[in-house]
Amino acid sequence: MESFHHALNFKYDLCIGCSHCTSVCPTGAIHIENGSPVLDTNRCVDCGRCYLACPVNAIYIEQDDFQTIYNYKCPVVLIPSIFSAQFPEKISQCAILSAIYHLGFKYVYEVEKSVDLMKEVIKEQILSEEREKPIISSFCPAVVRLIQVKYPSLVPNILPMRTPLDLTTLYIRKRLTDQGIPDEDIGIFYVTPCAAKIAAVKSPVGEEKMPVEGVINMNYLYNKVFRVIKEGVYKLREDEFDFHPISQNSLYFTLTGGEIKDVEVGRNLAIDEIHNVSDFLEKLEDEDIDNIDYLELRACDESCAGGILCAGNRFLIEDRQKKRAQGKPKTVTPEENKLLNYFPYLRENLKVGKVAPRSMDKLDDNIAVAMRKMKRSFEINEDLPQVDCRICGYQTCKAFSEAIVNNEADVRQCIFVQRILEQTDKLTTPEALKLMRKVWGEKKIEKHSIKHLDLE
Repeated sequence: MESFHHALNFKYDLCIGCSHCTSVCPTGAIHIENGSPVLDTNRCVDCGRCYLACPVNAIYIEQDDFQTIYNYKCPVVLIPSIFSAQFPEKISQCAILSAIYHLGFKYVYEVEKSVDLMKEVIKEQILSEEREKPIISSFCPAVVRLIQVKYPSLVPNILPMRTPLDLTTLYIRKRLTDQGIPDEDIGIFYVTPCAAKIAAVKSPVGEEKMPVEGVINMNYLYNKVFRVIKEGVYKLREDEFDFHPISQNSLYFTLTGGEIKDVEVGRNLAIDEIHNVSDFLEKLEDEDIDNIDYLELRACDESCAGGILCAGNRFLIEDRQKKRAQGKPKTVTPEENKLLNYFPYLRENLKVGKVAPRSMDKLDDNIAVAMRKMKRSFEINEDLPQVDCRICGYQTCKAFSEAIVNNEADVRQCIFVQRILEQTDKLTTPEALKLMRKVWGEKKIEKHSIKHLDLE
């Protein structure tokens, strides 16, 4: 099975082995060995909860080198519409756009230009009797991966449709090549508010390659643009972002509820924050929930306004975005949004390939062996204390029991098992300390680490 690309990585020289990252991961993708976090790359969905939880900034996000844009004669930047909502209201849209051009981009487009097209397709899918319900949006790549690894039975429910990023990128490349610009001269770069979209660009689901040349950290670009504006070194242009008119539906799309807003058919729900999404999918998989047509699921709190690479407060970002949307028409015409003139071309390239499940509970490729391991894992889990204290280095007793049957952990790493074995003289104190060193490293076990405690 091909591994996922991951944008999240650890700075082990900064890590203090606190295990906060382990506690917040929605898929239990991180455990502790020798005092450091170890990532299970097949479980990680790049949601970024670990990044937010780390108290010492020991988790970083890989991104493409910004200087790459200068390798192309026609560099294009695709920015989410919430990018402008990062800035204080006193900074105009015109100034933001002018500063982006100053950095070297020849064209600037907002990603959600294709939303007007997508809304019609979503309605069609909801009304279709052939689609398995509920239909699950494919917009959030962290949610798509979450379903692949944790809820594989729901994979058929994912709508196999390109995202606004894909469709807008296809439109831009087609339009520029139609104007006579050689394809090799065009470099399209996407500004992302989250790590999951970086991962999705590098190893997309349902397609071989994403049609962009690079990904830029939104917080990084925000700081570059803000510096240009503050120094006043840019040439002010008269146009704003709306020089490519964008609809109210497009501006709402990346906020919670924006995808299903004004769809007007079916029973549709919007859920944000990955643990809320996971809880809901658990109930859906257990068939505790029914009679839903469409699910808009987003990994971040307040959706893209709460992306981990956003520069501002998610509630202020959402508020600014909604203010910008006020007064805009719900939709725009093909004369205003040239992308709609490419409807037949985009419709032809709308679908992606099959999304495959990647169950994280798969214990072995051989079904018979996997069943034996599953039975043994269940038995071990039954005997564990079920307090999920993480002292063994794993997020839960269930995850620990699976690691044991895969020979990746020793049952004696459980502190409760250790105490029982010590009481029955089956484990000595030095042996118990050795086991703890294997999990938490030497520093946390050294005697001098508690020299200031009064243990008398």
